[in-house]
Amino acid sequence: MEEPLIEAKEVRMKFRLPAERIDNLKEYVIKRFHRRVQYVEYEVLKGVTLEVKRGESLGLIGRNGAGKSTLLRILAGIIEPTSGRVVTRGSMVPLLKLGAGFDMDATGRENVYLNGAMLGFTHREMRDRYENIVAFSELNKFMDTPLKNYSQGMLSRLGFAIAVDVRPDILLIDEILAVGDAPFRKKCAEKLGELKLSGTTFIIVSHSNEQIRRLCEKTIYLKEGAVAESGETERVVARYEEDCKGL
Repeated sequence: MEEPLIEAKEVRMKFRLPAERIDNLKEYVIKRFHRRVQYVEYEVLKGVTLEVKRGESLGLIGRNGAGKSTLLRILAGIIEPTSGRVVTRGSMVPLLKLGAGFDMDATGRENVYLNGAMLGFTHREMRDRYENIVAFSELNKFMDTPLKNYSQGMLSRLGFAIAVDVRPDILLIDEILAVGDAPFRKKCAEKLGELKLSGTTFIIVSHSNEQIRRLCEKTIYLKEGAVAESGETERVVARYEEDCKGL
């Protein structure tokens, strides 16, 4: 029996935050020196368990502050959970913020190779992929322009184009389909559909229930850091929509 590509068991995450508002660093240093800074613990995730097999797609839904993005960052290995266990197998690309990790002073062309290197690809391998990446991003005229002159939409195009062309085993996606113009969003959704058919596993956070229905077989509904419902997407999304009616 094939092992899941992603396993999370009883994942909990607590953040320690100041109990009162501190407006600047000077005020914080003074209060810290006099030991007058008080903290409260905020539990963002409360024992989340999940399992995703190769080729499956999992949606994460819930209101703002439910813990969706925090869970995705934990699965990506960006932050460590307070407790619990996470195991991932295979290559992974976290699309948590398109353009994250880019060198803004370097050109689009240079960033294609830099990002490829960070993902474990050689210069030659990225050279073979370069034209496809540029074609998908539709940024041919701007590839020799420093990224600091790119708009957010242009950064999104380039970041997504690189990520989907390297075809990882696992894609972690946080609201990226909400950026860019309508044709680009449609293009992204179509590409994700292709990756899904080719066996790529992905977990996607989205406030678009229609996107979740279209792309994900299974869904987890997070409510105040806990799993309120999980399983077949249509059933879970329907429960979430019912809960939202009274809000």
